[in-house]
Amino acid sequence: MAVRGVVGAGVEVMPVVKADAYRHGAVEVSRRLQVSSVEEGAVLRDAGVGARILVMADFLPDERAGLLDYRLTPVIHSLDDIAAWDELCRSRGTQAAYHLKVDSGMGRLGTRGSAAEIAAAVQAAPNSWLEGIMTHLASAADYTSPQTSDQIALFERLREDLARLELRPEYVHLSSSIPVAYGRREAWQKMVRPGHAIYGYVSQVARGVGPHRVLEVKPALSWKASVLAVKDLPAGALVGYGGMYRAPEAMRIAVLAAGYADGIPHRLSNRGSVIAAGKVVPIRGAVSMDLTTIDATATPSLKPGDAVTLLGSEGGVSIDAQQIARTAGTISYSVLCGIHARVKRMYVE
Repeated sequence: MAVRGVVGAGVEVMPVVKADAYRHGAVEVSRRLQVSSVEEGAVLRDAGVGARILVMADFLPDERAGLLDYRLTPVIHSLDDIAAWDELCRSRGTQAAYHLKVDSGMGRLGTRGSAAEIAAAVQAAPNSWLEGIMTHLASAADYTSPQTSDQIALFERLREDLARLELRPEYVHLSSSIPVAYGRREAWQKMVRPGHAIYGYVSQVARGVGPHRVLEVKPALSWKASVLAVKDLPAGALVGYGGMYRAPEAMRIAVLAAGYADGIPHRLSNRGSVIAAGKVVPIRGAVSMDLTTIDATATPSLKPGDAVTLLGSEGGVSIDAQQIARTAGTISYSVLCGIHARVKRMYVE
């Protein structure tokens, strides 16, 4: 609703649920909204999700049949693959849509073909149709670089050239969360692809000074872990693998039932924090595979079985994925996508 409020009724909103909905749970998220791979799309179909699904990442030739089997719309990244998709549709006696990705300057997936070459490939494929054309902006958060403007300009020239060749796809899309959040309207076209923002995050401008942010969202996910044990340690006691932390004085520690195998970044060892009994308390010692130790000296009420907040809000204080990422020297996308599938998900309305 926040994204819809910004872009208005004239722009389609396509929520991105790749990487298991940024580890929020693609099936449950998709039940409430509307992917990145054929396998992820198939999982959604098997779970009863009936909405249109656009598979944006590339796929191997032996996966193409699954796209038709599960009524998935592919993003095609090369002109040769248009012919291959069309031949599959012909062999199945059906017609199906696809979107074409253009490499406008990111140097990753997408065709660099001219408008004439694209039009020729599309027109030579009568069993399929070009429903959409898209690109991916590489530096949307960098307002010191001309790359985003250059990419938009190249893409727009190509779209105009295609229109002169009577090729006008229904959907034209360039924008992920950041161009929506900072009002870069020339990137919105007829559809936007918010990912991070759907889950309550908007990245800060990485370089330079950006325009006023027009999208405000709140994190959708909280992550908690149980206290397994609480114990007192004397001054000088070592904590965790490698004796990474030495107690400067008598202290109380709590051992949590979560570690790097669950997605707590190992680089939070002796650096990160959690929320226990409504207070921000530090991680002490190394984050282990299944366990993490925290300083519970300031939380005398904490006991085994209590929940602590690894990510979220409690008692008027908060820790979000962007804060964790800064401490761990990574990005918030990695923090969210790193939450392992073995962590139990619970969904509330």
